[in-house]
Amino acid sequence: MLGLPSSTEVNRRVAKEKLYSNATLTTSVRDLIKDQIESVVWRNKLADSTIAVTAGETVKEIQVFEVAVRQRGLDKRTLPAIAKAIPYKILFILTFGGEAQGWMEAAGTFYSTDWFTLEGFTLRFEGLNLDAVYENLARQIAGGRLGAEGGIAEAVDRDKQRQRIEREIAALEKKVLREKQFNKQVGLNGELKRLRKELEGL
Repeated sequence: MLGLPSSTEVNRRVAKEKLYSNATLTTSVRDLIKDQIESVVWRNKLADSTIAVTAGETVKEIQVFEVAVRQRGLDKRTLPAIAKAIPYKILFILTFGGEAQGWMEAAGTFYSTDWFTLEGFTLRFEGLNLDAVYENLARQIAGGRLGAEGGIAEAVDRDKQRQRIEREIAALEKKVLREKQFNKQVGLNGELKRLRKELEGL
């Protein structure tokens, strides 16, 4: 599916019980893993010993986990809980009914691709070291939300600011529509203009 070299292949099923034992999970999250996940397979290991890329300063290995799900999607608490049980960066590939979706954590925030057919799901593994490969993967999976400039933590921070401003704009637009007094509408529109300019600056 990802076209990675055979030297990276692991293809080992991960028992859900092993995930439970390696992570401190609440009962509700444990139930989510039981109910929503069919199986977890460790597909690939990207490290300087398996691929012609050197280890990075912060990223020594990237694991690829295929997570077969019982429905199209997962509760947002599930993958962070699994990630805590494994001390490496993880590229999660969710599969369901002939489709796949990529997930990856970047600076504490999880990003995902759209759903694609298994044949149409592709990612580029590019970079001079595993730090760069990881950052490039995260940017691809985020689908443009992280841009191409600056470090990954800075890009995630910018994205969070952008989302906060977008929420504020949406709320203000609703207020403007409901407001009957002209002078208050003028004030709200002024604030909208300021927020839109701030958004453009990001």
